[in-house]
Amino acid sequence: MSDVVVITGASGGIGAACARLLGSRAYQLALGARREKELREVAAAAAPDALAVVADVTRRADVERLRDEALRAFGRVDVWINNAGRGINRAVMDLTDEDLDEMIAVNVKAALYGMQAVIPHFRERGTGHVINISSFLGRVPFVPARSAYNAAKAALNMLTANLRMDLRAAYPGIRISLVMPGVVQTAFAANARGATAAGTAAHGGAPGQTAEEVAAVIADLIAHPVPEVYTNPASRDVAVRYYQDVAAFEENAALR
Repeated sequence: MSDVVVITGASGGIGAACARLLGSRAYQLALGARREKELREVAAAAAPDALAVVADVTRRADVERLRDEALRAFGRVDVWINNAGRGINRAVMDLTDEDLDEMIAVNVKAALYGMQAVIPHFRERGTGHVINISSFLGRVPFVPARSAYNAAKAALNMLTANLRMDLRAAYPGIRISLVMPGVVQTAFAANARGATAAGTAAHGGAPGQTAEEVAAVIADLIAHPVPEVYTNPASRDVAVRYYQDVAAFEENAALR
């Protein structure tokens, strides 16, 4: 019996790539996103029985409905991927309350709702896997203009780690993983809050990885769970150097 995987933010980018790859490997899929047309196209391309649930994951009730519809369709959930997210192009001193509120809502609260929705089901079964899609920028401040996005992903990193620690003694069969992509070739930069053509070129113009390459890392993580993974192996080395000497790293980065 193939695993049932729920993916949020599945109408494009990494979420859609994950749906297509996992569907090709006979996983059963429940896909959630706000954009109905795009979501249904992804579902149809991913698998004949893929479930498409139009949902705004910044609303707790929508996330719970996604869970309920997945359970109704497939009887269980094995893997829940909190993938929905949005970036920003705004320096710290230019941030508004609305900027920060949206970054927290989309990048932190939506994932929290997902975790709180599915973990009781996992506790009942004694098994399950939550995968939270974060960012390398939640560890290393390479792009200061991402400011509130970076801060939100740093918060997600710690929520993920603390949930893992909360569960590990009593529920060793429940896995909690963090995925940290770097630059990915998607429309993410163009769709960032406050995005401009210049900002997109500056922050999203590096070649980076394809969404399909990131999806392959996530698929491997499902098969072989670990606490966290950088989708680009070089990112881990950069993060290690950053925390070894923050002052030196930031000085060198500022001179580039």
